[in-house]
Amino acid sequence: MLKRRDFLITSIAVSSLLSVPAAAKPAKRRFDAAERLRALEVGHARLGVCFLDTVTGEISGNRIEERFAMCSTFKLAMVAVCLRESDNGRLNLEEILQYSETDLLPWAPVTRKNLGKGGLSIATLAQAAQEMSDGVAANLLVKRLGGPKAVTVKFREMGDTVTRLDRYEPDLGLVLSADTRDTTSPLAYAQLVSGILTGDILRNNSRERLLGWTRNTTTGARRLRAGLPIEWRTGNKTGTGRDEGTTNKCNDVAITFPPGKNPIIIAAYFDSGEYTEKVEARHEAVLAEVGKIAAEWAVS
Repeated sequence: MLKRRDFLITSIAVSSLLSVPAAAKPAKRRFDAAERLRALEVGHARLGVCFLDTVTGEISGNRIEERFAMCSTFKLAMVAVCLRESDNGRLNLEEILQYSETDLLPWAPVTRKNLGKGGLSIATLAQAAQEMSDGVAANLLVKRLGGPKAVTVKFREMGDTVTRLDRYEPDLGLVLSADTRDTTSPLAYAQLVSGILTGDILRNNSRERLLGWTRNTTTGARRLRAGLPIEWRTGNKTGTGRDEGTTNKCNDVAITFPPGKNPIIIAAYFDSGEYTEKVEARHEAVLAEVGKIAAEWAVS
């Protein structure tokens, strides 16, 4: 586990971040990134991005209050719900959740490997959902928490009035243009993640634990991390939507620690405006460019 001094900053009052309206904290010292981000939208693509300084509350971005499909980025906040429930004595992280082969999904790297055990602890499933984006692990946790609507209620308790979870994996990635199910806005999710990873939504040990899991996340090497300096300590959670009948989604949410600067949250949601049968390198390259712009914004 990462040491606290390596990956934890002083806690800030989460209410001061989660209550910031979109126009209340325009970038002052930094440049406004909106024009450069808009230039990354080609054809029918939409790119929603929010950069958030976790200390000053400064923001910049593009389409920051528009709704976008979360896809698997929801797992970071959902895992935080599990840790928060444990912090408050309402959930035992050592509880074993049973599952069988009928629960398996195409992407289930941890749960498939451990199928013979018949079940895994909530802590193990939470780590798998965050680090490996295991869809079965996420579904088991959401069911244990009471279902998607109950998870949304927990988001509200954490101060987020926008983000909503309505379905399980893999259906939650099937979001059409006018659909509000399983969506968030870049601003709302950046503020929520800031409260989780640098605020007081979680107790210190749980916050450190989740920060370590984000740091160890194996997905997204070609997305935001590809554009951020390799020496910066960065944690992330990706989300990908690719289903016939809708458009490819390529998302990533990260926290990064520029040396000598305030930690920055980056929430990036890219709706490509097209459907293809595979994850496209050109779509991930858009998020890599977002990472480069975020790095310039963070130190300017």
